[in-house]
Amino acid sequence: MTNNTLLVLADPLEPQLSMMETLKTEVNIIVGNSAGAFEGVAAGAGAILNWSGPGSLLREVFRKCPKVRWVHTRSAGVEGLLFPELVESSVTLTNGTGTFSPSLGEFVLAAILYFAKDLRRMIRNQAAGVWEPFDVMPISDQTLGIIGYGDIGHAVASRVRPMGMRILAIKRHVPALHKDELVEQIYSPDRRIEMLSRCDYVVATAPLTSETRGMIGEPEFAALKPNAVVINVGRGPVIDEEALIRALSEGRIKGAALDVFNHEPLPKDHPFYKLENVLLCPHCADHTHDWLDNAMQLFIAQFERFRRGQPLMNVVDKKLGY
Repeated sequence: MTNNTLLVLADPLEPQLSMMETLKTEVNIIVGNSAGAFEGVAAGAGAILNWSGPGSLLREVFRKCPKVRWVHTRSAGVEGLLFPELVESSVTLTNGTGTFSPSLGEFVLAAILYFAKDLRRMIRNQAAGVWEPFDVMPISDQTLGIIGYGDIGHAVASRVRPMGMRILAIKRHVPALHKDELVEQIYSPDRRIEMLSRCDYVVATAPLTSETRGMIGEPEFAALKPNAVVINVGRGPVIDEEALIRALSEGRIKGAALDVFNHEPLPKDHPFYKLENVLLCPHCADHTHDWLDNAMQLFIAQFERFRRGQPLMNVVDKKLGY
């Protein structure tokens, strides 16, 4: 590493920053949550950690860093960071892929069981003091379709397959030889209607790109079974929100479990709050007690690779957006 200044876009009081103490013998670390905090040092920076800064701040700081060679972002999604100067540069961009996947996989399993066992009805009856036995659904032999079979998709599959579920998946590039023991069949995106027609549960785990935005819309909802449940732990706009609301309101699908939305925080008057067939999570399905510590540990491991000139993990294809 020739440029030994690391810029960290974050509130200086964030507790995980103390974990970088071990790096201070190797690098000059400057922390700030405004472009002004990096005046006089940005020109010599070799790396930027976007810990919690908005994309607009990263862009402003990036423009002042002619020697930067690597940018790392804590998040897995990068759609808000792909400004032209970064995309067109030779600077390597890495993200937090893998840090959040296990917890998201657990949330998907919980959501499947929530609808299969009608937990909302149990809670409602308990609160009302009503004794009302009813039938519940098994999840074994049910079919789950995964839209975007990457790290999160694999975490989902590894948790639901032992429950006896069949798994189908969509990938941008379908492998010539299918070797994944978790997945029964992999489809290309243009065959998603075919896949969706087979599914009892569908989970969107795809990143947000020009290709995935709105890819689950009216035609896709029309292809789903009436008992289908849609789960989104990827990015909100991958699903056409208005089309989803219509399908839920009209009873054309059984329900939806949502952790991500078009606009966050979700406005108070949003229809999702009042729909009885929606399980709503305020984008915290991956917020375990140690998620931020894990994210920082990943960065520290990445920094060690960067310092030694070794290949970095989680390199983003800036043109594709993931």
